[in-house]
Amino acid sequence: MTQPSHDTFAAFVGIDWADAQHAICLQAPGTATRESLPRTHTPEAIDAWGTTLRTRCNGQPVAICLALTKGPMVSALHTYDFLVLFPSNPLTLARYREAFTPSRATDDPTDAARQLALLLTHRDTLQPLQPQSPTMRALAQLVAHRRRVVGDTVRRTNRLTRTLKNSFPQVLHWFQEKDTAIFCDFLRRWPTLKAAQRARRATLETFFREHHVRDAEVIAQRLQAIKAAIPLTTDDGVIAPHALLVQALVAQLRVTLQALADCDTASAQRAQSHPDFPLFQALPGAGPVFASRLLVACGDQRARSAAAAARQKYAGIAPVTARSGKQAWVHWRLPCPQFLRHTCVAWAAEAIRHAFWAQVYSQQQRDTGKAHQAAVRALAFTWIRILSRCWQECTPYDEAVYLQALQHRGSSLMQNLAKAS
Repeated sequence: MTQPSHDTFAAFVGIDWADAQHAICLQAPGTATRESLPRTHTPEAIDAWGTTLRTRCNGQPVAICLALTKGPMVSALHTYDFLVLFPSNPLTLARYREAFTPSRATDDPTDAARQLALLLTHRDTLQPLQPQSPTMRALAQLVAHRRRVVGDTVRRTNRLTRTLKNSFPQVLHWFQEKDTAIFCDFLRRWPTLKAAQRARRATLETFFREHHVRDAEVIAQRLQAIKAAIPLTTDDGVIAPHALLVQALVAQLRVTLQALADCDTASAQRAQSHPDFPLFQALPGAGPVFASRLLVACGDQRARSAAAAARQKYAGIAPVTARSGKQAWVHWRLPCPQFLRHTCVAWAAEAIRHAFWAQVYSQQQRDTGKAHQAAVRALAFTWIRILSRCWQECTPYDEAVYLQALQHRGSSLMQNLAKAS
């Protein structure tokens, strides 16, 4: 993309954002005078500043540098078509601050001036922020929210498990999956072993059948286990408080599970309406969840897309090679979007179960002495290259075509595939 020249902009702005008040530093082209314009973080204050700036610059483009790519401030600024946002890496500003302030003291107006200096001095290295389509932006938020809800589900089930171990540990063996409606409903009706044992056999059988447990043998085993269970303790000083906490945690877990289902429904609707979704749906092991997350990872701006090697580095999958003198070493790439790295690695791990060549490749990596996670990351490194090619060419993944390419290159993987088959 061709970078606009300095003459294109009517003003240059650096913003150091904060939760309550933003520090703004403005400079007009051709002058050395800088204005400090603090603004509170309210829609009214931002709108007043944006309207004043539009009038002052006669609607001409204004360049803004800030250490954000998303968030309420970015959403507010995107409503003004004359503003061109140049996001900078927060680490860049931190290193720039340390270069001139060894004490590492922070000051919002000074940081805003440094953002402006970065914009004026190094604008050729900054890319203007171009938002994705509304569908893609909504889907990106949905898959991120879903991941957080999954984390909430894990935390609640872990806490519920710890609570039950103190008063009602038998129920943990009767139900293997804790994040299910049957587990929550059972504990809501019978939060203690005594309550479960006092229930009628017909009531328990009806409960299991209503929750789609059709195997009579499974029902009989659970009923027998309930009848034969021995309480961990009969101390009401232990059982009663824990039963109350179990009821509270079950209520929270039910809300979290419903939120997870709602996120899945909304994500599926958004993803399926995108024209590129079939490309990701056809990937081995993608499924509805990973297909949506991989679609978000690639986006819908092919013209701005980086090469596969750049994607591997950006996702944190490609290792870092450091050299000093005669020494060289390879280490883990730390700064990267964590959610994107988790998406690539988790999908690669799932793809092992659905693609035979991926299973053989993973085993090949393990045979060289790599740990499981290192082997999965190596597989993710390969999958990113495949995914980038399919997405750029709008071509669905075809395993036969990929294996033919490996055969043509004389890959050692083909020999291992022949041995494994």
